[in-house]
Amino acid sequence: MKTPNNILFLVILLSLFSCKKTVREYDYDNINFKEEMRQFVINISRYSKNFNPDFVIIPQNGVEIVTTDGQENNNIHHDYLNAIDGQGQEDFNFGYDGDNLPTPQNIHNHLNHFLNLEKNAQKTIFITDYVTSQTNMQASLTANDALGYVGYIAESRDLDLIPSYIYHENNTNINRLSQANNFLYLLDFSRFSSKSDLLNQLENTNFDVIIMDLFFNQTAFTSQEINRLKHKHNGGIRKLIAYVSIGEAENYRYYWNSNWENDAPVWLDAENPNWPGNYKVRYWESDWQKIIYGNNNSYIKKVLDAGFDGAYLDIIDAFDYFDDKYNRH
Repeated sequence: MKTPNNILFLVILLSLFSCKKTVREYDYDNINFKEEMRQFVINISRYSKNFNPDFVIIPQNGVEIVTTDGQENNNIHHDYLNAIDGQGQEDFNFGYDGDNLPTPQNIHNHLNHFLNLEKNAQKTIFITDYVTSQTNMQASLTANDALGYVGYIAESRDLDLIPSYIYHENNTNINRLSQANNFLYLLDFSRFSSKSDLLNQLENTNFDVIIMDLFFNQTAFTSQEINRLKHKHNGGIRKLIAYVSIGEAENYRYYWNSNWENDAPVWLDAENPNWPGNYKVRYWESDWQKIIYGNNNSYIKKVLDAGFDGAYLDIIDAFDYFDDKYNRH
């Protein structure tokens, strides 16, 4: 027979276990994954524009959340639309089923419905197609021109190359995102021998917009370094946009704690099998959101401090992962 003290100890243990379980489990039926992502982006936008009203917010993929229910209709979510300045989309013409492969027409049409809603609201659309053949490169760029979108050809899925060509090259001052005719998307700096090598090569380009990582070998670029890049080689002013993943955590970032592998925070989910070191996150959790924005050590604040003109928010379509996982489609 257990003594009263033993019984009390057992009750406490069960209580602690129960609390831990409650924190980590959700009533997923009552979580609107699209709405949670939508509000996340809106809050990031409000936070950043409070520091710099001209700071631009460009979500990538997950374009469905521009409508209130995520369906192909004209029921625009105006608070969300007002919070963003552009939209990025990968694999629009090529790359959805594999690099250099045409995107299925039904997928292309689905994406275009939402992209067109945003374009009609004066948002700039940035298309990244993963293409290697000259024929498909030209087909992609021509198709984007016809729709009024700004196209970029990525010959490597790692986004580790500066192309030798610039489509619609110009010396215009890009004071507004809508003036952009081309852009560079560069995230992996492993091909560059040093930070100086990278900066020198970027400085000698004429891209209207450069989307790039905030860090070189885990050290953030300084405002002086970013300001160096704000003029094209031909003299025109351009925009510098920092890449920020808000739908996945990356184990090579400053915020990562090695203890999480054994004692994961509530917001951390499974590793992405296609991108080792990237982990799905429960992006609606406040502790994850505090990593991204809202304080002096947050990712967005570091982007602002470095002098970038905006943020390119990736893995917006994380809601698809959770909708699929919990059979919400």
